[in-house]
Amino acid sequence: MSRKKPFSPEEFKLLYSQVPRLVVEVVVKTDLGVALTLRKDAAWNNLWHIPGGTVFYQEYIEDAIQRIAVEELSITVTKQQLLGYLEYPSEEKQRGFGWSVGLVFLCTPNSPLPTENQEGEKIQIFDYVPENIVEEHKKILTQVLST
Repeated sequence: MSRKKPFSPEEFKLLYSQVPRLVVEVVVKTDLGVALTLRKDAAWNNLWHIPGGTVFYQEYIEDAIQRIAVEELSITVTKQQLLGYLEYPSEEKQRGFGWSVGLVFLCTPNSPLPTENQEGEKIQIFDYVPENIVEEHKKILTQVLST
């Protein structure tokens, strides 16, 4: 299944060079730790990250949580609580434009996690914050893993 893209790369850059992009972050916690994926994209390539993605126009946040869980982790989840938000100043350095704002939700998986997602990114459970991770994810993961 290919990911639905609402914009061409040119439209994406034009829009998100002018306004923030709203994203949903899905922190999936199991008894063993937190699920992270290893980026294969140009931005943050080869870094672990919290699964997340853009909220589409007229998409309910609850629907975005489920869509992102399926796209990034190939599972459905149960939302537990809103943990807060993340801002991404490093995104401009990574992409050359943009600054996303992410709503971070703590979730539990509804089924076992696979080892790879639909885009071929590796999925792994961590009980610690790995060194090679998106900078903005460190603090929230430290909080989640300490509870």
